[in-house]
Amino acid sequence: MQNAHLRLGLLEYQRATEKISTRIRVRVDRYVGEDRKAHLLSVFGNDSDIGAITAAVHEKATFTLTFPDGSNKEVTLGENPSCYKGSINLADRKHPVRHLVAASQEFHANGGVGRTILLRYQRDEAWAILVSFLGLPGEPTWADHVLGVLEKEERIKDLDGIGCRPVLLSATTEELLDWIGDGLRSQTLNFPERNGPIPWPRFSLEQALRSIPAHDMPESPESLID
Repeated sequence: MQNAHLRLGLLEYQRATEKISTRIRVRVDRYVGEDRKAHLLSVFGNDSDIGAITAAVHEKATFTLTFPDGSNKEVTLGENPSCYKGSINLADRKHPVRHLVAASQEFHANGGVGRTILLRYQRDEAWAILVSFLGLPGEPTWADHVLGVLEKEERIKDLDGIGCRPVLLSATTEELLDWIGDGLRSQTLNFPERNGPIPWPRFSLEQALRSIPAHDMPESPESLID
């Protein structure tokens, strides 16, 4: 695979003791972060490297993250992260590629305390997620009004991302209910014509990860594993 380093990030972990010095480097295919705080980290490598990175995540270690453009910063997942590991079997490799997805405590409780992180921003998807996460009384056609208010109030912030274009929506349940109420009173919003369940469009994780064009993403991790 050619030019994979232009499409992936690099995560480096270093630890030194009196007797041994450890340096681990793994490739990053997905990342969501805010300043120094990593919220979502997806990496792959060999068995020992992924094991070491997993242990370091649980120890609240600080990593050096290099973005595809060559810039870098120190990041950490902080307290109480969640880790999920899996394997990818490749036909021409004797050993499977190991995969780790780590999520911060804040990302695991996404939508709480007035903060909702999305892998990409589209009004219809964002509104469906807010309604689901916050338990709002709403229906799909209200997306433009409510998200329009969020945009006008500058409550949408771009986050650092690799393999996605993440944003942070800052709004509490009470604020969103007020904006819905304002829309109904001004008749900008209307109640459904009849009672009953409201059909919502379905959005898959695969769709959310399509925010980066296919030609910008790696075809396979195999040539990047030592």
